[in-house]
Amino acid sequence: MFLKSSRQHVTGLVRHVCKRKLQCRLLCVNNLSTLQLDVMNHNELKKLKVPEPSIDLNYYCDFNKRDELKNNVVKRKSDVDIDTVLELNRSLNALVPNCDEYRNIKEKLSVELTKLPNRSHPLIIELDEPRVIRTVGRKKQFEFKPKEFPEIASHLRGARTDKSNFTGHRSYFFFGQLADLETALINYSLKKLLSKGFQLVSVPDILDRRIIESCGMNTRGKRNQVYSLNSELYGSDLCLSGTSEMALAGFLMNQTLRPAELPLRLAAVSRCYRAETSRTSNERGIFRVHQFTKVEMFGVTEPDGSEDLLEEFRAIQEESFEELGLHFQVLDMPPCELGAQAYRKYDVEAWMPGRGLYGEVSSCSSCTDYQSRRLGIRISNSQQFAHTVNGTALAVPRTILALVENFQNKDITIDIPPVLQPFMGSANLITRNTLFPKISPYRSKGKSDTNSN
Repeated sequence: MFLKSSRQHVTGLVRHVCKRKLQCRLLCVNNLSTLQLDVMNHNELKKLKVPEPSIDLNYYCDFNKRDELKNNVVKRKSDVDIDTVLELNRSLNALVPNCDEYRNIKEKLSVELTKLPNRSHPLIIELDEPRVIRTVGRKKQFEFKPKEFPEIASHLRGARTDKSNFTGHRSYFFFGQLADLETALINYSLKKLLSKGFQLVSVPDILDRRIIESCGMNTRGKRNQVYSLNSELYGSDLCLSGTSEMALAGFLMNQTLRPAELPLRLAAVSRCYRAETSRTSNERGIFRVHQFTKVEMFGVTEPDGSEDLLEEFRAIQEESFEELGLHFQVLDMPPCELGAQAYRKYDVEAWMPGRGLYGEVSSCSSCTDYQSRRLGIRISNSQQFAHTVNGTALAVPRTILALVENFQNKDITIDIPPVLQPFMGSANLITRNTLFPKISPYRSKGKSDTNSN
């Protein structure tokens, strides 16, 4: 299987099982726009070469920028001590290279530098709260009190989140037309992205821990959001991916891209795994779950093009939700709401009438050179690192929640937005599921039950 770009060139990762010597081999496309294949033994993947981070020392170790650096760290709620970074760098410069003390301090400095967050866009650095920069549409007026998604879904027999035998209310099942709606949303989103020049990539869900951390997400400690595979069975460095952004960035690791190939626009559909939890009533049901489907946008560009690409991604999100008929607001997020990798981030919040509040349904971020410096993604014929931009084209559960609550009728049917009808066999209404039997939650037998049989 291979992927074809708009220039009719091969991209992606091609897997070929070779019976000779009972080895599994991989054919890797080294260049995104030319067919150059290398064959390597599958076992060699265990020796993944993640580059050492190339942090901008001229900026982060400049004592004259101490106040600026410290302000950014405080605003980003980072626990890095800038004074420690500056002192370690001063001590390092006073030592003879390659002596034991030099290597020891250099290692300590490298650890502290990798903890530093990205810079913050000057227009947001002093923000303490999200700033609404655009509002689209109006709140829908109902002649009845709108119901919340769980009540509607229960009546339709279209979804189950309660008493799941997997992860409780943090997992879900979709049935019948709601399952069709999930597929329709994915196909609608992909059609839009492909029409705008994105290349579709199928990505793995299991990634090396170092790839995830190089993208800016912590994988260790009690408060991390990453699922790690059992180290006794699979080694200590494999994790479930929280978003396809990580796999796409990892695919480009150690690549040097030609300016003519940029900006590179990639799209992927994947399952996303999040260990995050929430006890707030506003995030119950399918709003915050441990596993969900998402269509992702990922872009790579030259440094002077990342702001334009971020605005392009935001425009695609706004266009999609407007076509779906949702009322939403776009927020410019403050530094305290940004991940370590983000330079600037926009959130899209859709109005959810059953819940009576706005809920985040999408976001997009510019990471400038934060990820590329950690993954070795460079631009040819220069010493520059590429800039990366990412955005959620469509997160399925929250979009379904918003659509169901906004398009509900008094008889507890759901109008299907016109743009989705071609992807749902021209159906215009979601009605109660009568084909699928009513589901009772599975309960595993305890010891007492087993002994009584």
